[in-house]
Amino acid sequence: MSEEKNPEVAEVAVELIENEENTSVNYSERSLAELADMFMELARNPERMKMNKEAEAIKSAFYKNLAKEKAAAGISGEEVAREDVSVQDSGEEEHGETVSAQETVAEDAVAGSETVSENPFAEIERGFKALYNAYRKERAEYNRQQEKEREHNLELKGAVIEDLKALLEKQEDVNKTFPEFREIQDRWRAIGPVPVQSFRDLNDTYQLYVEQFYDKVKINRELRDLDFKKNLEVKTGFCEQAEKLAEEPNIVEAFKTLQRLHEQWKEYGPVAKEFRESIWDRFKAATAVINKKYQAHFEELKGKYVENLAAKEKLCEKVEEIASRENISASGWNTLSKEIEDIQKQWRTIGFASKKENQKIYDRFRAACDKFYGRKREFYAGYKENINANLEKKIALCEEAEALKGSTDWKRTANQLINLQKQWKEIGAVPRKKSEQLWKRFRAACDEFFNERDKNVKPENDFYGNLKAKQRLVEEINAYELSQDDDANAEAMDSFMQRWQEIGFVPFKEKDEIARSYKEALQAKFGDAASKARKARFPKSPKSEKERLVQKYLKKEQDITTYENNIGFFAMSKNSEPLIRQMQERIELAKKELKELEEQIRALDSASEAE
Repeated sequence: MSEEKNPEVAEVAVELIENEENTSVNYSERSLAELADMFMELARNPERMKMNKEAEAIKSAFYKNLAKEKAAAGISGEEVAREDVSVQDSGEEEHGETVSAQETVAEDAVAGSETVSENPFAEIERGFKALYNAYRKERAEYNRQQEKEREHNLELKGAVIEDLKALLEKQEDVNKTFPEFREIQDRWRAIGPVPVQSFRDLNDTYQLYVEQFYDKVKINRELRDLDFKKNLEVKTGFCEQAEKLAEEPNIVEAFKTLQRLHEQWKEYGPVAKEFRESIWDRFKAATAVINKKYQAHFEELKGKYVENLAAKEKLCEKVEEIASRENISASGWNTLSKEIEDIQKQWRTIGFASKKENQKIYDRFRAACDKFYGRKREFYAGYKENINANLEKKIALCEEAEALKGSTDWKRTANQLINLQKQWKEIGAVPRKKSEQLWKRFRAACDEFFNERDKNVKPENDFYGNLKAKQRLVEEINAYELSQDDDANAEAMDSFMQRWQEIGFVPFKEKDEIARSYKEALQAKFGDAASKARKARFPKSPKSEKERLVQKYLKKEQDITTYENNIGFFAMSKNSEPLIRQMQERIELAKKELKELEEQIRALDSASEAE
């Protein structure tokens, strides 16, 4: 039985091998500088012409990472795509010009060029592009030489076949023809590879003539048997090597080695007829073991590809949902950016999908991320313009307040400053670095005027004297010792409350603090009785509907002042955006309520005038 071609080995799963090799090093986690250094090392490697897949993997990772960093820096995805294509299309294809002194070209490229761009990515991209193109041209020349050599080998092997064919036609003594046959075999084995498309037909023709020589030429049996024995020994060695491959932990490497053994098997002539079937069956059996393991490995990888694709689809859906949200605040964009970064980290931990789906799912993920960051840039472009306008408005108010701070027209100027304070509250946010500084400037101008006004107040309006009186009263409440007589305690509490009401106004900026101290002192000393007494003494219900509305209006104004002061305090601390935003929302709501109350009060006044 003649030796057969093994169909199981002939069908090689190229996609699987490529995917397996791509996963050997995770270049996506490397920085741009690291990838450039790795390519430089590859360009210096003596085996670099056989490392094309590694070169392409590094190049792909470099431009993907470059695109991400450019996107984060505000460079559009279209520009990144154009730059990536420009590198792929630059230089020659696999048949470019010959490049000499390759390392020198690469080092010069990385060192830079005469034109230096302001783009922080331009120089490293320019250097990598030149380095990659130099390698590409060198490999194109290498491929041309290899192809030329294969064509030359094809001619040489064709000549060997012609010599073998001529040898079969000779009718000379076997002792003379057999050495020629040996010499032909040696020449055949010494010749290197030929073009892939010619290999099968060329090899089949050679094997046919070899078998015809053994079977038809009447050679000396002893020499023929010696040759059969030698071929049997070699092919037995091939069988042993194939059987040991079953123990190889890396099934992909085992499969590749098996392919090489099959090619070598074809290089040797037949064995004796009685061994031909058995030796081939042994080799085929070892081959079947490797093929079975390889197929199982392939199926396992296919399952992983499906799982990885499903996991990446979920991440795509998350980013797409985030990128489609509306009405996002400034702090919201920062929070969502952190979520996107976390999702991107998860993405990098997931392995490849199938070759067919891997690029598609990456493009979908990239598009969703680009959409999010594009919308974020648009938001901050408008936001920056708005807060800069607010900055100009508040600077103008500061200048107005500073122009008024030296005035002695107390009443008119006080009203003007109060009006400026209202305008200040209506203006939105300003740049965070300027907020505290600007608020202190405005507050200082107002405080300077009101402090001077309070110093020149009339005796009947001694605000600071009233403040000291109220402070002493609070100290007196804290020092009061409760007795066993509840009536006596109630009388003392009533006296404290009456005296508090008899004391006049205090400086505006001190009123909230002294009022809080007073309430806390009463609550600590007399408990709930103090709250009930205050309600009984000062009922909330006004005498008329207008008074009720006016009280509510004044309370809203006080709330707005408190919120504005809170914003000033919050601006001095880090990570206070959520609190500042909450205060701003409350201010906006209170302003709307103020307008409604003002309309209601005017309506009551109009009704009274009509009567």
